[in-house]
Amino acid sequence: MTALPAAIVDSHHHLWDLSRINYPWLGAAYDASTFILGEYYLLCRNYLPQDFRESWAGMPVVASVHVEAECERRQALAETQWVHEQAARSGVPNAVVAYADLLAPDADERLAEQAAHRLVRSIRFKPVTSRRPEDSVAAQPGSLHDPRWPQALALLAKHDLAWDLRVPFWHLEEAAAVLRDAPAISVVLQHTGLPWDRSDAGLATWRRGMEALAALPNVHVRLSELGLRDRPWRLEDNLPVIRDAVSIFGWQRAMFGSNFPVAGLRISYPALVRAMAEALAHLDDPARHAIWCENALAFYRMEHPQ
Repeated sequence: MTALPAAIVDSHHHLWDLSRINYPWLGAAYDASTFILGEYYLLCRNYLPQDFRESWAGMPVVASVHVEAECERRQALAETQWVHEQAARSGVPNAVVAYADLLAPDADERLAEQAAHRLVRSIRFKPVTSRRPEDSVAAQPGSLHDPRWPQALALLAKHDLAWDLRVPFWHLEEAAAVLRDAPAISVVLQHTGLPWDRSDAGLATWRRGMEALAALPNVHVRLSELGLRDRPWRLEDNLPVIRDAVSIFGWQRAMFGSNFPVAGLRISYPALVRAMAEALAHLDDPARHAIWCENALAFYRMEHPQ
């Protein structure tokens, strides 16, 4: 039997209280046609620290990172404040990835407001991306071709913040091109680069993009959200992707994230941990422990759990 981790730092999860903060995608703007896992009505309820703890079902989670959950954007700071209230009461989370529009005229001010909160370590601001690989958004403001990105990323460096980068696999090489000329901020690629197309051609495109990003020593990868819209979560589908991602970036720059509660639409937390443990079983103990725990602690500058 594959050994389970002794300690887990979950580097990507969400919390929300729908009575406190407005999340349009969980309410009036519900749209399963654009959601990565299809129907998601089961997510349209509060998900609080106690719910997250219950999801673990005995798994040894010792620290976690809350990632902004796409609230109504005028409430971004209120979400950060609410999450800090939860952390003070429950001990969850231990670091925060907040939202700010990096390309807005007031980005410097908004980043200063977020960075003033003691757990904020990174910003998630998604570039404009196309819905399909064959489409182009290069001419659109906010795409990875927008000339404002170097200045925007310099603001992250100014405020000592990292960038949580989320783009689908067909944009990975464009992201690498942006980051080659950017200040050497810390970057983590979310959701394993979103390799939604598991055909040979799709995975070849994904690997090229992953290799382009991995060539930049300041870019890390989060092993998270491998769920697919049109099929159940299966180890035989995802084990090769996980192992390729670790091989490309090296175990020193890979970290585990659950993406709960979203990933719970496809797999339970214990089953996800067991599957990830199987996918990492070829590594030695120090490498596995780094991926499960130490790399996220270092990236998000969290205190080491006692």
